[in-house]
Amino acid sequence: MAIELYHTSHSTCSQKVRLTLAEKGLPERNKDWIEHDVDLNKFQQLSPEYIKINPNGVVPTLVHDGKPLIESSAILEYLDEVIPEPSLVPADSIGRAKMRAWMRYIDEVPTAAVRVPTFANIIAPMRFTNVTDTDFSTHVDRLPLRKQFYQRMTQKGFGNAEIEYALSQIRQTCDRIEQALSDDGGPWIMGKQFTLVETQVTPLIDRMEDLGYGDIWSDLPKMGDWFERVKQRPSYAATYYSGARISEKYPQYFQTAAKLRTERGY
Repeated sequence: MAIELYHTSHSTCSQKVRLTLAEKGLPERNKDWIEHDVDLNKFQQLSPEYIKINPNGVVPTLVHDGKPLIESSAILEYLDEVIPEPSLVPADSIGRAKMRAWMRYIDEVPTAAVRVPTFANIIAPMRFTNVTDTDFSTHVDRLPLRKQFYQRMTQKGFGNAEIEYALSQIRQTCDRIEQALSDDGGPWIMGKQFTLVETQVTPLIDRMEDLGYGDIWSDLPKMGDWFERVKQRPSYAATYYSGARISEKYPQYFQTAAKLRTERGY
């Protein structure tokens, strides 16, 4: 089975797929699966060659036996089907429905929310500080997806209201994880089984911790313990190799990010 992954080391959606590959027993890049690193700073995701396999112009893209697959959440479910052991999906219909409800929520709420502090604190200062309005608009017009997201942001980043709303959505996600761990007894979000819910949400929680927002769940003991358990799994180490966290990828921007948080109160 030939698996290729077009990804970026610090992309949370790429990390979801890498976590799932590792849980399926394929942890080693360029041995168990072939990697193609897509340089987002050079906008390789918008090149004609890449757009041919992923018309959305985002990472990741999984190519399996020559057939490209897009959308990270769909890729996770696909991998569980084609590599059935160990299963990351509940065996019963009710369990699968609950898992998909979780996955839909994660796509719609925390996945979108995490982009806001990521772009406000790192991406906007790094890419767009000295970019003119015209050049910024030209860049936005090239994007197959997320035009409105960039237009809301502008090259100056997001305002306090956008940041505060995003953080409230992350807090809601953490509250729901805490409640699920209480209701179902853990140790995982859906009970005794480690599922695709973990591989989908872990990179989002990890990104918030990496950006300095770990205090969001400091009063949620079950949630905190859950995250520590995730970090102890071999799949976490395989996914977060050296340079895979955004703080390691762009350390020079983290002082600026800390200063912005202090100045703007987020």
